[in-house]
Amino acid sequence: MLHVHFNIGSNLGDREDNIKRAVASLLRLASDLSSVRVSEPVVSEPWGFESANAFVNVGVSLDTELPPERLLQATQAIERSISTASHRDAAGEYIDRLIDIDIIAAATPQGALVELDTEYLTLPHPRALQRDFVLTPLRSVDPGLYTLLSGAAAPSGHK
Repeated sequence: MLHVHFNIGSNLGDREDNIKRAVASLLRLASDLSSVRVSEPVVSEPWGFESANAFVNVGVSLDTELPPERLLQATQAIERSISTASHRDAAGEYIDRLIDIDIIAAATPQGALVELDTEYLTLPHPRALQRDFVLTPLRSVDPGLYTLLSGAAAPSGHK
């Protein structure tokens, strides 16, 4: 079993509904619904690209029996069920999106941080500690994993 934290964001359409649909789908991945924690929404400016559309983000933590690679496949399937549009333009740059689900970090039942670096998935997420829209939800719903991930309180002023 793994304890996993996800970040879900949307900056197009009915952002709150897009996120609710993604959260409902993520719940099906939980091995125990009592382990599920969902943060309050956080509104943030786009990260890595310019847009007039602000993001709404939530953090979701849960326990699951799925290994990280299978979780990635599951989150990508959830994204496709909400929107088939790419998160990047033809040049590979970030663009507005209906839904984005990132796996931020995972821990074993013994409390060890899962470290993974493959072609498709890096855990912990390499830019998690640079993004307040990830850190704020993570701290609120999963302070233990936040501490494990950061090693200490993250300095203020992150994006």
